[in-house]
Amino acid sequence: MASRDRGSSAGFDRHITIFSPEGRLYQVEYAFKAINQSGLTSLGVRGQDSAVVVSQKKIPDKLLDPSTVTNLFRLTDNIGCVMTGMTADSRSQVQRARYEAANWKYKYGYEIPIDMLCKRISDISQVYTQNAEMRPLGCGMILISYDDENGPQLYKTDPSGYYCGYRACSAGVKQTEANNFLEKKLKKNPIGTEDEAIQTAIAALSSVVSADFKPSDLDIGIVRNDGKGFRVLSENEIDSHLIALAEKD
Repeated sequence: MASRDRGSSAGFDRHITIFSPEGRLYQVEYAFKAINQSGLTSLGVRGQDSAVVVSQKKIPDKLLDPSTVTNLFRLTDNIGCVMTGMTADSRSQVQRARYEAANWKYKYGYEIPIDMLCKRISDISQVYTQNAEMRPLGCGMILISYDDENGPQLYKTDPSGYYCGYRACSAGVKQTEANNFLEKKLKKNPIGTEDEAIQTAIAALSSVVSADFKPSDLDIGIVRNDGKGFRVLSENEIDSHLIALAEKD
């Protein structure tokens, strides 16, 4: 076997269920790399009274209808998410999340809380790292919701099955840079209003990808304390935030 001579990782990335001598699962690590294949970055920010997800929007082909291209998805009336990574895997995970949420409501008679939905998706992802018949999904999911008891919520789950609640988080090709930007920002002062949350998210994304955005370059989803649940901002609303940001600078 020629692959035996490829150093310490030889042969261990062939099988998803086999640990390398260092105790790593290479296929799971490659799934994280697959998230960066799209070349996009997304992030989520939690304010005092709202939570926001922002993603870059790239139309890969001139012939596509731009209104059908999005990374934002509504999972329930109150929970929305932004997906980063392979589009087909993302849609599959969104479909599963919607099924799990509907199933919970049917069983227990009330809407699934965001932490339980995130846990359920993570549990499913974790099984994919254990079962030879499935491959991990090459996508990351950032969820937002407004909770009656706990206020705005922001969760993120990854292909390994790890999940956590965040004050701000990011995913995609510039994840490290975005996290550094958000850490510095949150260290200085906590994010208050909804406008502040949206503009912080746009500023972070703009800074890490070193680009000035047009309204059509962004996807922004928001939940706030108004009982309307998750909604996606229109291009006009995004434009007004971009103008406000430009005036600040």
